[in-house]
Amino acid sequence: MQRSELRKQLRLARQQLTRAQQDKAAEAVLQRLCDLPLLSHATYAACYLPNDGEVSLTPFIKHCWQSKATSHPMRCNTTLPVLHPVCKGHLLFLGYDAQTHMVKNTFAIPEPELACQNIVPTRHHSVIFMPLVGFDSQGNRLGMGGGFYDRTLASVREAHTRPALVGIAHDCQHVDRLPVQSWDVPLDAIVTPTQTITFNQK
Repeated sequence: MQRSELRKQLRLARQQLTRAQQDKAAEAVLQRLCDLPLLSHATYAACYLPNDGEVSLTPFIKHCWQSKATSHPMRCNTTLPVLHPVCKGHLLFLGYDAQTHMVKNTFAIPEPELACQNIVPTRHHSVIFMPLVGFDSQGNRLGMGGGFYDRTLASVREAHTRPALVGIAHDCQHVDRLPVQSWDVPLDAIVTPTQTITFNQK
């Protein structure tokens, strides 16, 4: 099946989930993320705000904010992707907390207002949580087709020390095998409401 047709089918599957199913999925993913060993000493975690039926990371983000105010062992800072204003098709990551001023980008997705002092370099992240349209059991990810994450992460994918790349998905987004392109960045792990799958990509 062509990537475009597969993308259409998988997007429809997640869009058809009810609000109750989405909320349940977000809470289940939160619990799984809290159990990830890599988060116990994480400094920065790049998250995202849900769009088009994606699993929401809002419960996880709020958990991080609350944990920072306590003695909870997981006290990582959160960032969000922002469309790069100069390098077309690339992303920047900006710090994100309850006081962050948000604006809508060209896709009508809220993102932090661009401020150079709030940029967190990609390599400074412990983990980057990535939304996806589809995934397979080999750690391959099918995105929305814009290539934003692939371009942004191309410079760090071969680095000795780099962020862990974790895909977040609904179980209905799993396929046996995805058609892979040379520029696709493989994932280190995939978290769904019912499973955590890890790979030896690093």
